[in-house]
Amino acid sequence: MVGTIPASSDWTKVSSLPPRLEQIVELMKASPKQVRVEAMLDYSNRIPPLPEGMDSSELERVPECQSPFFVATEIDDQGQVHLFFDAPREAPTVRGFAGILLDGLDGQSPDAILDVPNDFYYDMGLEEVVTPLRLRGMGAILARIKRQVSEQAAA
Repeated sequence: MVGTIPASSDWTKVSSLPPRLEQIVELMKASPKQVRVEAMLDYSNRIPPLPEGMDSSELERVPECQSPFFVATEIDDQGQVHLFFDAPREAPTVRGFAGILLDGLDGQSPDAILDVPNDFYYDMGLEEVVTPLRLRGMGAILARIKRQVSEQAAA
């Protein structure tokens, strides 16, 4: 049929992403493998330290990650979600993914975050630059974020 978009189209996956995250996915997808690796390292350096007065004991550990990784979310009075991460600098892959999430999701509404496909990172071609075990950790980070956001939004 003319004008019909197949349900399995990549377009339906990407279109459910917040605009900034969609932009990151599209840039990564269009980049050569080495550029994706360099981008992950760049994003790993964008994770700010935890705010003063907050430490990793207040964050949830993501045991599926090979490195110690902690996450917390907070919904402010304007209904925007804020993300907090703690991971050692010696874990650039997981920090890089967290940096992508921070850049693409911080400040979004709970609904926008909950609508992100659980496997959106495959659209970036990350399976070419990280191991399956690390991909599993990335999925677990997103799952923890979504669960925390869902619980806070319901409260």
